[in-house]
Amino acid sequence: MKTPEAILKYKVISSKRQYREYCNALEQLVFSRVKDRDTKDEIALLTLLIEKWDAEHATTADLDPIALLHALIKDHDLKAKDLADMLGMSKGYISDILHYKKGLSKEVIRKLAAHFKVAQEAFNRPYQLAVTGNAHLSKAKGINTKKKLAVA
Repeated sequence: MKTPEAILKYKVISSKRQYREYCNALEQLVFSRVKDRDTKDEIALLTLLIEKWDAEHATTADLDPIALLHALIKDHDLKAKDLADMLGMSKGYISDILHYKKGLSKEVIRKLAAHFKVAQEAFNRPYQLAVTGNAHLSKAKGINTKKKLAVA
């Protein structure tokens, strides 16, 4: 027969649902006012379990920042409107970002990293923007831009 001490409060994470539960529990502990030794140990254990899951399941290292953002939006059941509200920006601007028409500003990178609890470096990597507008000029070799000056 198991004693109450033998029952584990936390186990190795084995599902996405369990992962989200542990992330929520960790967040509550981190922001709680109680910081006794048991709470600190619980925070350390949850952090270790979450980091282990992340290391084994993270495929985001190969994603460009916008693909990563799409994955995070999906994982957190968000919509572009939610992202616009969170960032304090227009839906059009967010749409342009999500469709590779505009790059991420430093401010947006900081807000995204803080909200999704990831390193800023995850969003601060080069990626290719979609070419719009004067795409036909992107391969122009030599455009004559010299103006004739009037001789006085």
